[in-house]
Amino acid sequence: MRKSYNYRYALEEIGSELILYLAVPLNTYNDFLTKPFIKTIIQRSQINLIIYDVETEEIIQWQI
Repeated sequence: MRKSYNYRYALEEIGSELILYLAVPLNTYNDFLTKPFIKTIIQRSQINLIIYDVETEEIIQWQI
């Protein structure tokens, strides 16, 4: 997640209005990112997620 900060700041620096998303495999999301403390960090940090299924290569959810 730290790298996403660098990308976000770089986009802001050049004046880009692109929205940055962090792509996360579904199993990682379910095992780690759903924990209350981690969810709070994601919300406070305003990290947008794309949750995808590795096997089917499908996007499961866009989380803004």
